[in-house]
Amino acid sequence: MSLSAAEDDSGSEIHIPADIDWHMLDKSKFFFLGAALFSGVSAALYPVVVLKTRQQVSSTQVSCFKMSFSIMRYEGLRGFYRGFGTSLMGTIPARALYMGALEVTKSSVGTATVSLGFSDTTATALANAAAGLSSAMAAQLVWTPIDVVSQRLMVQGYNDSNSSKNVNPNVNFCRYRNGLDAFRKILYADGPKGLYRGFGISILTYAPSNAVWWASYSVAHKLIWSGIGCSMGKKDETGSIVMGSGFRPDSKALVAVQGLSAAMASGISALITMPLDTIKTRLQVLDREENGVRKPLNVLQTVRNLVQEGGLAACYRGLGPRWASMALSATTMITTYEFLKRLSTKSQEPLTP
Repeated sequence: MSLSAAEDDSGSEIHIPADIDWHMLDKSKFFFLGAALFSGVSAALYPVVVLKTRQQVSSTQVSCFKMSFSIMRYEGLRGFYRGFGTSLMGTIPARALYMGALEVTKSSVGTATVSLGFSDTTATALANAAAGLSSAMAAQLVWTPIDVVSQRLMVQGYNDSNSSKNVNPNVNFCRYRNGLDAFRKILYADGPKGLYRGFGISILTYAPSNAVWWASYSVAHKLIWSGIGCSMGKKDETGSIVMGSGFRPDSKALVAVQGLSAAMASGISALITMPLDTIKTRLQVLDREENGVRKPLNVLQTVRNLVQEGGLAACYRGLGPRWASMALSATTMITTYEFLKRLSTKSQEPLTP
């Protein structure tokens, strides 16, 4: 699948470096460099994830500023990195599954849709949507247990750093020394299913979210390049837009368009899937008390509690941090990802524009 964009009807043309397919990559370099690069991205964005998680399990609306001040005051900087070690350990295999499934699906579906006669734009959108769907499902096999453990650690100091009126009474305040201790205690208390709390809703959240994101990204990417082509083109005698020998963007222009496309796709995806993400987080972190025994909440009880707390607005608690996290993560991810693919390209197969 090519990333080159062209305005066929108008005669304008933009020459963008060709996309890098799965067979063109040095797989060992791809996964090794990917683990290193994305670990750095995760470290930079982790505090925003902690903010989002705590807002989602709060019984009342708490601003990002107030939550940040409270964490820094009572827990210090380490409060923003609770569970990070566990998250980082899970990120490496989860990312490997994600990237592998993404590239294999994108390449195979892209080839199939083109052969069926779809236009380049439609084929790219379909291939990206299918790739986002399959990669999210593959990654959740590893990520859900990591998510459960890391989110329990994220809310570990919640009772100390917030006034009691903001603390959800169903928050599980079992004390964990570290990720391994949390893993052991969850496994002992609830069995393997305890580590896969919210697995179904995670699939329902991340699979469509990834599909929407990758499809939106591919469409936004092409629309932006088309807009640039139209704005830089000149009209000939017939009124058509021409670009002469074609516009060849430099690396800064490529990164700027990739970043803008990623931010636009993140906004769409966050708005559509935010309620599901809130339900997922609460399922993984909150409990209910029945006859003196704490038990996991189910989806119906979680939805009912959210409606009682604030209706639809309660489902969107943490939207700001989540959108910011998704936009920043997506922008850095896609630019890093494209950079990673170029670093990992087999030297004997040079790219042609």
